[in-house]
Amino acid sequence: MCNLYRLNKPAADIAHLFGVEATQGANYSEEVYPGYPGLVMAGRRLKVMNWGFPLVMTGRNGQKLKPKPVTNARDDKLSTAFWRASFESRRCLIPVSAWAEPEGETGQMTRTWYSLPGGEPFAVAGLWRATEEWGDTYTMVMVESSAQMREVHDRMPVILRQDDWKTWIEGSPREAFGLCRTWEDQLAVEQTTTRWAGRGLMGMLPFE
Repeated sequence: MCNLYRLNKPAADIAHLFGVEATQGANYSEEVYPGYPGLVMAGRRLKVMNWGFPLVMTGRNGQKLKPKPVTNARDDKLSTAFWRASFESRRCLIPVSAWAEPEGETGQMTRTWYSLPGGEPFAVAGLWRATEEWGDTYTMVMVESSAQMREVHDRMPVILRQDDWKTWIEGSPREAFGLCRTWEDQLAVEQTTTRWAGRGLMGMLPFE
């Protein structure tokens, strides 16, 4: 699952990429962690939302626990109750410069970044919904990993080609589901010595 990504372009550049007006005063994180604000394209507008649908767990004594952000939606679970309404009517585009995965031995994992060659932002398939807990929230749609990164993780974000953006936002659920495909083109890989743990990166829940 993806629990860290970055967007290192200003809102005006992302607005130009999507062909919409720039969002005034958009305040979002350059490195986005679960629960952080990120920029998304919903409908024909750029909006700042919080990353992760709230999932309320129940404690041993039946008490409601603090919600956890669910940042990823598996493609084979989009028809389940947790995701269905958002997939059918609230799909969005998430601009991303690169996403990170943990690599290495347990306890010593480092961040490995994946992006498209050239370093320009690209669009990842997303879902969004309004919540009482955190306002508007969004999540990434995930599919099986490509051969290039399969040894690091078995899931990767759905990267959408520009010709498919409108279909993802406005198409039927059947048409949108047809875009949930593994990216088989080349990825740029940046291995780092930066430790993975920190800022809530560990312990987030993949919703399966």
